[in-house]
Amino acid sequence: MAGKLDLDPELVARARALAAEAGRPVVDLARTHTTVSVERAMLRLFGLTGADADGTPWVNRLTDEVTAQTGLAHGVVLPVLHALRRFQPLSAPAAGFGGGLRVVAEKAASIDFTFPAGRDLVTARNAAGRVARHAVKRLDAARATREKLIRRYGDAPRRPWIYLIVATGDIHEDIPQAVAAARAGADVIAVIRSTGQSLLDYVPEGATREGFAGTYATQENFRLMRAALDGVSKDLGRYVRLTNYASGLCMPEIAALAGLERLDMMLNDSMYGILFRDINPVRTFVDQRFSRQIHARAGIIINTGEDNYLTTADAVDEAHTVTVSQLLNEYFAHEAGLGDAQLGLGHAFEIDPDLPDSLRLETAHALLARELFPDAPLKWMPPTKHMTGDVFRGNLLDGMFNLVGALTGQGILLVGMMTEAVVTPWLSDRDTALRNVRYVLSAAGDMAEDLVPAPGGFVQRRAHTVLGEAVTLLERIVDESLLTAIGRGTFGIMKRPPDRGRGLSGVAAISDSYHNPFEGLLP
Repeated sequence: MAGKLDLDPELVARARALAAEAGRPVVDLARTHTTVSVERAMLRLFGLTGADADGTPWVNRLTDEVTAQTGLAHGVVLPVLHALRRFQPLSAPAAGFGGGLRVVAEKAASIDFTFPAGRDLVTARNAAGRVARHAVKRLDAARATREKLIRRYGDAPRRPWIYLIVATGDIHEDIPQAVAAARAGADVIAVIRSTGQSLLDYVPEGATREGFAGTYATQENFRLMRAALDGVSKDLGRYVRLTNYASGLCMPEIAALAGLERLDMMLNDSMYGILFRDINPVRTFVDQRFSRQIHARAGIIINTGEDNYLTTADAVDEAHTVTVSQLLNEYFAHEAGLGDAQLGLGHAFEIDPDLPDSLRLETAHALLARELFPDAPLKWMPPTKHMTGDVFRGNLLDGMFNLVGALTGQGILLVGMMTEAVVTPWLSDRDTALRNVRYVLSAAGDMAEDLVPAPGGFVQRRAHTVLGEAVTLLERIVDESLLTAIGRGTFGIMKRPPDRGRGLSGVAAISDSYHNPFEGLLP
């Protein structure tokens, strides 16, 4: 796809340099802070699972007790391991630490947690490093299994991958729907989360059978769905990928569970939780860095959420904010260790269809993203904002969306539903939508090589305009800081100041004695 828009390489390089300059202070902030979710994620990677009789996860119970006694700034790992030595030797096999941590969690209310010193500190740090290395080996094993199964079963036969959402609230209902979708041609199954889970400061445990417009993300639900898709992958002779959502207040924990259970993609945007869930910006940036380090090691493709900006802001006037966000997401992802092949940067077909030349504008925007990020599996999102309930018009719009995705070489294509804004899709709606996608990709899937915009024509001019506006905005962000820009509503017209928002109480600047045993191991 290189060169079709005749983009100025110096301007592209400047845009990336500005994104790095804008993002670097945020990375520094993330490096010097921790959150309760980062600490809980480490305990999960150490093997602590389960919940008490009230459904409160043991990682929450333990983290809350330790931070209440020793403070969050020192971290949780070392005080917990220092307490663990009373119940088992810290030289015990790393694979068996989960059981000992469970005992500590159950007795946490009666334990006086202290930060180790002297020889005890050395012992605790050594044990933490050994258990962390074992956890990373578990992530590596899951990644190796994915690669082995792709070699054994084969991969999706084409790009873009066909990405379909299922979620009834009941994981045992989701599974047959997901299997049916895979048999009907879906390459990626996304189990959308229950409404509001991103605002829960804990991850539910076990298989869940009720949710609200979605299914809870839990480790057991991940395991059940992955096993079902492995079965249908074998039958179909192609590996079917599984997606869920690592966003919200438990972003690092869900990333850890996804890595352990071999999910293949995770929604993981650097700013979505800030803008659309009012989660504190500092909390979000700290959490997203650790979650992305886990994803990088686990070989998980992240999906970012720029498409959401265009549901609240105008898709033409604010197109450059999508490009800016993509560039920032790319910088943050690379810094965390993700490669280009793991960057499912998002964008969407959300221009008002009644606007003259709307399809040409959509093509320009989609092709700009493709040329700026040539090696990324871009995630192309269907129309939602302008779906009216007219299912015939909706099916036509989805067809146009599918066509633009094919013509511009997108990597991941989320299947649009003609019943968007009317009802939760019926199975028959999904079948119709999949037939739409299959027809377009069969008829025009290789036409990307034939799309050559006229030199100096409408599509090229529009792409140049958006890129220029993106550079101008990045220059302003560098001058005032990214946190200030978010605070004044630059993205998605949502104003989110850095000293407000959900989860702020669960953030702390780290002390000199803080220790994260995964630093240097991830990615």
